[in-house]
Amino acid sequence: MKIARQSKIVELINEYDIETQEELAARLNAAGFKVTQATVSRDIREMKLMKMAKQDGGSKYGLVSSPNTADSEKYIRVLRDAYLSMDNAQNILVIKTTAGMANAAAAALDHISFQEIVGSLAGDDTIACFCKNEGQAMALMNKIKKVIHVYE
Repeated sequence: MKIARQSKIVELINEYDIETQEELAARLNAAGFKVTQATVSRDIREMKLMKMAKQDGGSKYGLVSSPNTADSEKYIRVLRDAYLSMDNAQNILVIKTTAGMANAAAAALDHISFQEIVGSLAGDDTIACFCKNEGQAMALMNKIKKVIHVYE
């Protein structure tokens, strides 16, 4: 039950700008999870959710992964070195890499833990990242561009 509830929390904070624990509890209850504010508070602490600034002001809950910084830089460097281009086809983000580097770049994407990626497949020079919808594919494209400092 806890795993399903926390999975739903990730889904909700990715879909909505949730500002308070009470709002999150209400959305969970509406989704069929009978929770109290105390339960939500524990989940937020366990999941290491943080309040993040929204573009239009205010704040919302978001996931912050805090992997080892040195490792993160290595994975970002692999992704940056392998990257050639990317384009989306509806809910699929297709990333072109240098020959033989798609698997390493896909592993880097897995390590960076982009929440938009439901799953991915890598060939020799192409990665297909599957997202739930086209909007998430576009958001993922923008995040990757920022991470690897590519502005096309």
